[in-house]
Amino acid sequence: MFDDSTVNVDILKERAYNLRWATVPEGVIPLTAADPDFPSAPQIADALTRFIKDRYLCYAPPEGLPQFKESVAQFFHNKRNVPAKPEFTFPVDSAAFGIYVICKAFLEKGDEAIIFNPVDFLFKYSIETVGANAIPYGIPSGQEFVDFWELETLITPKTKMICLCNPLNPTGKVFTPAELKILGEIAIKHNLVILSDEIWSDIVYQPYTYTSIASLDESIRQHTVIVTGYSKSYGLAGLRIGSVVAFNQTHANKIFQASLHQSTVHGANVLGQIAATTALNECGSWLEAFIQHLQQMRDMCVSELNASKGVSCIAPQGCYVAFADITGTGKTSAEIQSYLLETAKVAVVPGLPQWFGTGADGYIRLSFATSQGILSNALNNIKTALNYL
Repeated sequence: MFDDSTVNVDILKERAYNLRWATVPEGVIPLTAADPDFPSAPQIADALTRFIKDRYLCYAPPEGLPQFKESVAQFFHNKRNVPAKPEFTFPVDSAAFGIYVICKAFLEKGDEAIIFNPVDFLFKYSIETVGANAIPYGIPSGQEFVDFWELETLITPKTKMICLCNPLNPTGKVFTPAELKILGEIAIKHNLVILSDEIWSDIVYQPYTYTSIASLDESIRQHTVIVTGYSKSYGLAGLRIGSVVAFNQTHANKIFQASLHQSTVHGANVLGQIAATTALNECGSWLEAFIQHLQQMRDMCVSELNASKGVSCIAPQGCYVAFADITGTGKTSAEIQSYLLETAKVAVVPGLPQWFGTGADGYIRLSFATSQGILSNALNNIKTALNYL
């Protein structure tokens, strides 16, 4: 399912936007946005075809299709040891929108929310869009234990939320139960909401395992709201579908009110809900094969990057992005990104503040969710170009 012949570059050049094949110059290999080059599982296409053939594309319930809610709750119960309830589970227009909705529900103008540094820009963007302030907490690029008690020094009377990204994009850090326990205890002590972004939770490499902070105990769970999506695991970015899981009626009501789903102003895509339901119910074997392929690509990517002049890369524990330290080249992240685009014909994401915060300075990020042939060519081009610096 994941050999070189599976990737249809011609179709990707027509459809893969967001810094990918449809937006880069001809001849450039994009290792940019974290979106797979592979087609989605055939079961998903079959389910969508069956649904569409009747030609009735009506509004769904504002709180989500019953089968979607049940599938998401069952996933968290069976795969994450989290006792999610369908009535507190509902779809959103992508995990990105879910982050925004949670910020809108729990933050007011002048409030503060703690985010990791580096981390994907969507946290800071969402917090600031609702008028609050994002307070960065540095996470080292290595995989050593993170003592979150240090984070407590950032908490003020204005602090209302801690944003947890686990696994952490862009470093690939997978937080341990001991680390998460400390974070949960801090949230309880200071009565903070934990926004747990778990969109990468399927993509974890052996020997590491994923733990949801909501699985630790009931007291931590009552402070937690989970957001996740299905683009990373199943290639459904274009269907704009994610889910939010709350664990009490008060949180669920706040989030639903903030979502605007109670009117027709906003709502989750019906086809996206059908696709995500199918993914969760029928595509486990496909996902397992995808993760096995990704682990091989990760190993090759890290090995080749570390063999490149001026580059150091720690193998990510999760996610399908490599976060490479390029300070040894003597160039900035932006300079290396520009140089690789021009010389190696490979597009990467520079570690600039607008993408990941100040903690990404001196790094580039590369997605390896592609075929072995494409990735091998890209890495060879990168190594050749850097060795000429």
